[in-house]
Amino acid sequence: MTVRYSDTNQHDALYKVARTYPGGIEALAQRMCKTASVLYNKLRPGVVTHYPSFEEVSEIVELCTAAGVPHATLPIEAMCQRHNLVVFAFPALAHLSDADLTQSVCKAMQELGDVTGAIASALADDGGISLAELDGIEREIQQALGAIGALRERVRAQVNRPAAAQKVRP
Repeated sequence: MTVRYSDTNQHDALYKVARTYPGGIEALAQRMCKTASVLYNKLRPGVVTHYPSFEEVSEIVELCTAAGVPHATLPIEAMCQRHNLVVFAFPALAHLSDADLTQSVCKAMQELGDVTGAIASALADDGGISLAELDGIEREIQQALGAIGALRERVRAQVNRPAAAQKVRP
């Protein structure tokens, strides 16, 4: 039996991200100074006797991010989504140029197009949206919100640039 874990459920997302840590949950447990069995129990969505603390969730995300695990912040994003909040990573803003700002606008528009495409694709099949399709659409929406948030930060960074570095346009 294949179990499908949801990217939009914070418990599933945490388990999924932790399993992707280099060396798996065993290596992650060792890094966190825990036994693998305890960490497995805290991470398995079906185990109701053990839960990770906020600190443990943060540590797992932090360790997975440092190890280069793709989508390491997914559990935090899922938790925020559950509470109707939006989270996005701030871009590195050192050496910001006008081209970077333009690129951010293009990226935000591209991501919005991906949302539209995912919705259109889901509706084209049967006129409805399945749970699996919803997961994909929500992932695309999260990426679009992140791109818009990054654009916002890049625009805000323009305000603090020295006047000589800013081009004055008519």
